[in-house]
Amino acid sequence: MHASPQSPGATILQRGFRPFFLLAAAWGCVYVPIWLAVLGGIGPAPGWNDPITWHAHEMLFGMVAAAIAGFLLTSVPVWTQTPPVIGARLALLVALWALGRVAMLLAGVVSPLVIAVIDVAFLPALAAALARPLLVPLQRRNAGFLAVLLALALVNATLHAAALGHFVLPPRTALRGAVDGVAVLLVVIGGRITPAFTRGAFARAGIDAPIVARPWLDRVALGGVVAAAITGLSGLETLRGVACAIAAAAILARLSGWQWRRTLGDPLLWSLHLGQAWLGVGFLLGAVSHASAAVPASLALHALTAGAMGTTIAAVMPRVALGHSGRPLVALPGTGAIYALVAAGALVRVVAPLVWPTYVLHVWIVAGLLWSAGFGLFLIRYGPLLIRPRVDGKPG
Repeated sequence: MHASPQSPGATILQRGFRPFFLLAAAWGCVYVPIWLAVLGGIGPAPGWNDPITWHAHEMLFGMVAAAIAGFLLTSVPVWTQTPPVIGARLALLVALWALGRVAMLLAGVVSPLVIAVIDVAFLPALAAALARPLLVPLQRRNAGFLAVLLALALVNATLHAAALGHFVLPPRTALRGAVDGVAVLLVVIGGRITPAFTRGAFARAGIDAPIVARPWLDRVALGGVVAAAITGLSGLETLRGVACAIAAAAILARLSGWQWRRTLGDPLLWSLHLGQAWLGVGFLLGAVSHASAAVPASLALHALTAGAMGTTIAAVMPRVALGHSGRPLVALPGTGAIYALVAAGALVRVVAPLVWPTYVLHVWIVAGLLWSAGFGLFLIRYGPLLIRPRVDGKPG
């Protein structure tokens, strides 16, 4: 006998945001302390590439990939007016992601080839699930999402090839390419939803403040990030620095037209603007790090990952959880604290090593615990919404 669409067992598989946002937040909450234990010598170092690469891989291809999957599996059906991936098909994607995380935790115990086969499967499977609605002629503007997913899958395969002794690219170079790939998504998606959601909220509140959209800045920002990715993978570091500067200027310039100051009273809005600000700062630091050794490249990297990716994920998940569970777009109590903890963790990670270089391990621990606590709070406040049926009785 099949479960009804609104039964507890079926609810979690009614839309992609439900399982994947739970998994993204849980991984962000649980994995970071695991990494800190490895970093502090309390836990065993994994037997896969090197510990730093393992850490970066699990944040990008674990947490960030889950958040991307939850967003695209929920948004693409709305954009394209096509049936969503639900039920057994969604469960298969969830299982592939979860098996990959288990395999990576067992690195050094399980064969690297087995780990590779398991972990590499998720992103191509996600791309296949989204391919049909994104490849129809009317959706050409969205087809680029498939290209990014496949590019990330290729980077993941490259990292696993390195673990097997086949070095196509140095792992750190490949990981930087993956960060740039996710940044492409942040530029495109952030450029759509941040001004649109701000404009809608202003209209509902009767705020007369025009949101200035400059499509040419969107194109420059996207071109700068893509150029940064290509030059970085090609080893053209000077040109990468120039591309980072162009990307930063365009991202911050377009943000200036989105009335961010008028959003400070609404956590669901200012958090989106904060994510875009981190994105611009990340590429600005990338440009500076190419011009001066005083700013380590790792600070630019963490501004993009812990900062831009972390705050954007934290910003989008509550909004989607509210809207797609039939609830008003009103932040639950504690939502501002979620954003503040994640942003504070990113800020400590990026700034404090410059101020207290002799206490860098302590800085990393404080930053990691703040950041993971933010996602733990998301689980407490918004987790129940993800496992309960919509309040309006509609499917989803």
